[in-house]
Amino acid sequence: MSARPPKRRNVKSGIAPLPNNAADGHERAKDFLSEGEIVLLLDAAKTGRHGARDHLLLLVMFRHGLRVSEVVTIRRDEVDLDRARLWVRRLKGGLSVEQPIAGDELRALRRYLASREDALPWLFLSERGQPFTRQSVNYLIAAAAARAGLAAVHPHMLRHSCGFALANKGYDLRLIQDYLGHRDPRHTVHYTRTASRRFEGLWR
Repeated sequence: MSARPPKRRNVKSGIAPLPNNAADGHERAKDFLSEGEIVLLLDAAKTGRHGARDHLLLLVMFRHGLRVSEVVTIRRDEVDLDRARLWVRRLKGGLSVEQPIAGDELRALRRYLASREDALPWLFLSERGQPFTRQSVNYLIAAAAARAGLAAVHPHMLRHSCGFALANKGYDLRLIQDYLGHRDPRHTVHYTRTASRRFEGLWR
C-alpha cells in the first residue's frame, strides 16, 4: 500500500499579507487630520448648539492628545487658570503629567467656565448636567466633521493629529512620548518616522 503524499500548502502568487501587528507607518491608512483640517473642525464645532463647550472639548483633546476616556473625566480642579496648567491624568497605564495651556486655549477655558452656573466637579457637562459619555463625544465630533465638510472623523484621530503635529514641528521622540503619555516608545515612533518634515529639502 503506497504512502499518502504529504499535504502541500496552497501558495498563491503575489505578496503575502503581513500580520496585523507588523503593519508599519507606510502601510496604514491616514488616521490623522492636518493642521488645516483641525482648524476647519474646530471652527465647525463653534457653530453647534453648545459651541463654546464643543469647541473647547475638541481643542483640549487635540492640544493634549487625549483619549475620549481621558477628556470626559477631567475635573475642574485639574485646571489651573492662574498658572495656565492642566493636569493630564492618563489612563491605560500612561504617564500622567502637568501640561501648559496655550493662550487661545486658556481664553476658551475662561469663557466656558464663566458661563457655568453650577458647582459640579467635571470640566465638561452634558445638557443634563452629567459627564460626557463616549457615545456623546463620538456624536459631537461626527457632527462637527460633517459641518466642516470632512470625511468621517473619529475621536482617536485627534490624539493621532496631536502626535503628527508635534513631529512635524521637529520635536524629538522622547518629548512626544512623554507628552502623549506613552510608556513604550514603540507607540510614538510612528509619528516621528512618517512626519513629512523629515523629507523636506531632499530635492534642493
